Amino acid sequence: MRRVTIAAIVVAVLLAATGCLTPLTSQQPLTPVPAPANPLVGVYEPGAPGSWSQIAEFTDATGVKPTIVVYYSPWNEPFSTSFAQTAWDHDAYVLVQLEPKGVTLASIAAGGSDAYLRSFADAVVAFGHPVILSFGHEMNGTWYSWGYGHTAPATFVAAWRHVVRVFRAAGAANVTWLWTVNSIQGASSSLSQWWPGAAWVNWTGIAGYFYLATDTFGSVFGSTIADIRTFSSAPLLIAETAVGTTTDRESQIDALFAGVRAERLAGVVWFDAAQHAGLYHQDWRLEDDPYALAAFTAAVATYLGR
Repeated sequence: MRRVTIAAIVVAVLLAATGCLTPLTSQQPLTPVPAPANPLVGVYEPGAPGSWSQIAEFTDATGVKPTIVVYYSPWNEPFSTSFAQTAWDHDAYVLVQLEPKGVTLASIAAGGSDAYLRSFADAVVAFGHPVILSFGHEMNGTWYSWGYGHTAPATFVAAWRHVVRVFRAAGAANVTWLWTVNSIQGASSSLSQWWPGAAWVNWTGIAGYFYLATDTFGSVFGSTIADIRTFSSAPLLIAETAVGTTTDRESQIDALFAGVRAERLAGVVWFDAAQHAGLYHQDWRLEDDPYALAAFTAAVATYLGR
């Protein structure tokens, strides 16, 4: 017994001397993103998750350091640990939009993608820091295969719960589950039918854009916020938004952040990309519009204190 004790002491001394003692101590508990005391500011850049450079350019241009960074993850693509770590090193949470493209929600609910989901979950656990995950976003719209008119709401709910169940079985307690709908300004189906239930969701989210000069915070988000709050008291994030190249862009940017503060939302994520496919796909970037850029910086400072 004495020999074992001495050996243990020797090993401990050697580990301490080489700086290897910490990895052998118990891991810090995995925790989700805490409900923010003040709204978070996030950004999506088209280069994510392959590159951080556009996020750095956004930070330099706006003077706003994002606390959420987003990337869209095609089905069967692994978790981008390197991007998540870079985000964490820059004091930001990564928000992953898991997109079930090329697969049916029925097959996901039946366990057909479990190997992939377990692999993804294991990588998230190994990462060890909080991660925001959203599955099948904007399901109340018609434009995705997992959405309204293509997949029954009950099938979506079953798939959502199954995905969460697989992650929980893997011990992924560092995941914040974000249920993201499209603003009902641009989608007509009832929201509650897509709701997995409070036991399966941590945060709720809305995607919506100011694409007309007449758009207001109320017209874009008001009805959707009110609807969600009839069945959920979870933190609510504007998970994807921007103001298009309208005639009143600066005042609409101000109104966006004023609304986030007034509604006591968890935060707002700016979709900083250029799209060129009509009214709903405009140049949403700030960096090529000095007036919008200034309005964004001022609004963040005025309403969010950043």
